Amino acid sequence: MTTSAAQAERLVDPELHASGDPHALWRWMRANDPVSWQPPGELPGFWSLTRYDDIRAVYRDPRTFSSAQGVLLRPAKLGADPGGGMTLALTDPPRHKQLRGLMADWFSTRAVRDLEDHIRAAGRAVLARVVDRGECDAVHDIAGRLSMYVIGRIIGLPEEDHELLVRWTDEAFEAGVSLAAHQELMRYFIDLMYQRMAEPTDDLLSSLVTGSVDGELLTEEEILFNLENLVGATENGRLALAGGLLALLDHPDQWRRLREDRGLMPTAIEEILRWTSSATHSMRTVTEPVVMRGRRIEKGDRVVLWVPSGNRDENVFEDPYRFDISRTPNRHLALASGEHFCIGSTLARAELRILLEQLLDEVGPIGRSGPVERLRSIAVGGPETLPVRITSASVAKPSSS
Repeated sequence: MTTSAAQAERLVDPELHASGDPHALWRWMRANDPVSWQPPGELPGFWSLTRYDDIRAVYRDPRTFSSAQGVLLRPAKLGADPGGGMTLALTDPPRHKQLRGLMADWFSTRAVRDLEDHIRAAGRAVLARVVDRGECDAVHDIAGRLSMYVIGRIIGLPEEDHELLVRWTDEAFEAGVSLAAHQELMRYFIDLMYQRMAEPTDDLLSSLVTGSVDGELLTEEEILFNLENLVGATENGRLALAGGLLALLDHPDQWRRLREDRGLMPTAIEEILRWTSSATHSMRTVTEPVVMRGRRIEKGDRVVLWVPSGNRDENVFEDPYRFDISRTPNRHLALASGEHFCIGSTLARAELRILLEQLLDEVGPIGRSGPVERLRSIAVGGPETLPVRITSASVAKPSSS
């Protein structure tokens, strides 16, 4: 490793995240160049932040570090994110808080508690499909399907259309290759939006259609961008579910501890979120000059928060490369912090808890049945495929792994 710029350049290579070890590079950067400049190329120039305290400080200062110009690195030729200033993820206070107010009730502790029976039913339906086959890809067949069933219910899709949502999002978001699937999804949302405009019901889409910000209804474009954002954001939940299962399979002692002591479930969930850190990076744009660790960052500069690096920071987490379901304290940043703390955090934790309970109680042994492939992406991280064997509890002896 020669220069910080050369190392930062490696961080935007998707192959490093798919088959290499970005944590080794992040560890070096935390120790040697925690605020590192990446010159422009295919991507615009940006500052890399790798330490926990710096990442948390940026999250908690939306006045200086704006989300409205985009929160993910995009090739320079594509320009700014088209959803800038319109979606929950791409707005700053006060509009961010106003948009959040239209959606927050659907993700509140009470709402998630009322939704738990549906999550359990969805989990049973998902697991029944794969138990019948005896093996599956846990990323798509378990985690992805469960995430779509749940968000579909919250948005207000008819249950018979949930499988359509699974297919469209699998092709349009996860694979990232099908424009046709994305267009089908948006046409479906347009039709559903007009239905709710004519006859609002008790669902999140109706809240977007009928709710107002500063006395004005959202535009159709704003409604559709927010729907797309909500559905796309479930990829992080999918990867946390699948990545959590992978972590437990790779650490059978921890799987055994959880089986024997369900009181560890709350700390296990937090450790899974820290360990998986499925949102690989989040970007902000600086609104006024600021100095961080002696580096002057100018107005208009982009800063990129490498969240998995912050969640392995040796100055914050004891033995950070150890997966420990009893870890406490565990003030990870997997769900962000401050104004942009994940609106679906309570839902994500509930899905993780219920799925783990069902895997422990309602199916037989589960184990890896093939090689794991990791995502070739700098935006999200985790398994792209996770082949597993899974059997019915009624035909299998209890197992600890």
